[in-house]
Amino acid sequence: MRLSLLLLLLWPGPPAAPGMEDATFPHLGESSQPPPRVCPPRCSCPRADTVDCNGLDLRVFPDNITRAAQHLSLQNNQLQELPYNELSRLSSLRTLNLHNNLISSEGLPDEAFESLTQLQHIYVAHNKLSVAPQFLPRSLRVADLAANQVMEIFPLTFGEKPALRSVYLHNNQLNNAGLPPDAFRGSEAIATLSLSSNRLSYLPPSLPPSLERLHLQNNLISKVPRGALSRQTQLRELYLQHNQLTDNSLDATTFSKLHSLEYLDLSHNRLATVPAGLPRTLAVLHLGRNRIRRVEAARLRGVQGLRYLLLQHNELGSSGLPAGALRPLRGLHTLHLYGNGLDRVPLALPRHLHALVLPHNRVTMLGARDLASTPSLAELNLAYNRLASARVHRRAFRRLRGLRSLDLAGNQLTRLPAGLPTGLRALRLQRNQLRVLEPEPLAGLDQLRELSLAHNQLRVGDIGTGTWHELQALQVLDLSHNELSFVPPDLPEALEELHLEGNRISHVGPEAFLSTPRLRALFLRANRLHMTSIAAEAFLGLPHLRMVDTAGNPEQVLVQLPPTTRRGPRAGGS
Repeated sequence: MRLSLLLLLLWPGPPAAPGMEDATFPHLGESSQPPPRVCPPRCSCPRADTVDCNGLDLRVFPDNITRAAQHLSLQNNQLQELPYNELSRLSSLRTLNLHNNLISSEGLPDEAFESLTQLQHIYVAHNKLSVAPQFLPRSLRVADLAANQVMEIFPLTFGEKPALRSVYLHNNQLNNAGLPPDAFRGSEAIATLSLSSNRLSYLPPSLPPSLERLHLQNNLISKVPRGALSRQTQLRELYLQHNQLTDNSLDATTFSKLHSLEYLDLSHNRLATVPAGLPRTLAVLHLGRNRIRRVEAARLRGVQGLRYLLLQHNELGSSGLPAGALRPLRGLHTLHLYGNGLDRVPLALPRHLHALVLPHNRVTMLGARDLASTPSLAELNLAYNRLASARVHRRAFRRLRGLRSLDLAGNQLTRLPAGLPTGLRALRLQRNQLRVLEPEPLAGLDQLRELSLAHNQLRVGDIGTGTWHELQALQVLDLSHNELSFVPPDLPEALEELHLEGNRISHVGPEAFLSTPRLRALFLRANRLHMTSIAAEAFLGLPHLRMVDTAGNPEQVLVQLPPTTRRGPRAGGS
């Protein structure tokens, strides 16, 4: 009997069904759920294919990363090296983010990325690489090595990558010797290449013909070799600002083959003339902060579709922009001429010009017909010139029926100009010498929303009766830093923001704001107010008031707001 019992205990049972020999079954009472995913300590793994170890101050590459990981984030740590054995296991990786670590070229083995045959995005910006990796996977689409100390790249760093679309190498130490001629050979899909803030002395030849955006700003480029841009027919944006380009650096063929170019930035160089051979597709031309002394119409005849021309801070003077020089630019929308020493508004400007920006010049007069060629102007900026009231013709603005913004700040005006366009939305007259306000110049401005009269010499007695009467849409009025001794009466009903700081106001009576029931913000800072200078009833009819700023007065001012009003962050300041 004992033998039978022993045989029964040792008997393996009936043979397994076909195909079930290796099957395992849970024990009774155990869950049939799959085991939890393994995730490196302190990291997060929101999905089976994602490991996020961002910002954990890691100094060692984490172990226990699942082989199934497709997206690995290690940015913002203290890693100094990448162990080949750990990285080579992760053959499914598609995104590897190593941004902002301490990885040096010595800590990055040559074969580090050999096994990552599916890698599409690699981010190694803000590390300490002195040379680029010799090999990056053929599958790459985006490579970011910006903000390192890279002095050299290799043919297979970015070459032979048919899917590569974007390469970022800005803020490194690359010179032309460190950029081989075949650096991008076999990578015919690169659309964005950033080489800005390096040490290039000439525009690199053999750039990918597929480029759409090329960043070369903040280098030492003094030469563009002939034909260097002859194959980039898809290029739309070219950034060459902050270099050392002169007229001799360019010729009539430099840009002539760029049949798709829309944006060209040549600002902060040493050009004395507008470049020749500009492509007809150009929409934005930035030539600010050069040494341009004259603009020739012949140089602009090929770019009739130009929309924005920026010529600020050049040396045009009184004769550098002759009448009609810009007439070929029939579609010009915006013209910037800030800081050029112009003594008058250029004549015969393009008829459809929308914005004319002329601050910080030497314009002394506005004649009756100076603006007659630009009836479509919506924005006119003549701030900080030398305009005096006697030299602004009463019909100077007559044809500008579409003008919406007029800036005459920082001139020498003693009264408001006559004949202002009735469609104005914003009028800026701060920092002039205004001593009087009369109703007539403001008559008909029933669409004006913003009026700045700050830093003038206005007194309440110099503001004529009915001055504000027709300003039915005015929402912002700035009368700060004048010589007002009390709040001007009969202010516009639509007013929401009133600036009275820096005056001589010593008392605010109960009727001060009866005409402005929509007031939201009131600035009374730096006046002569004392503790009880503001009448208790002053704000009773202002249900929308949110801020009353009374800081900087001789004493802390008691501000009694109505129950429906919240005090703003600076209400009743001391």
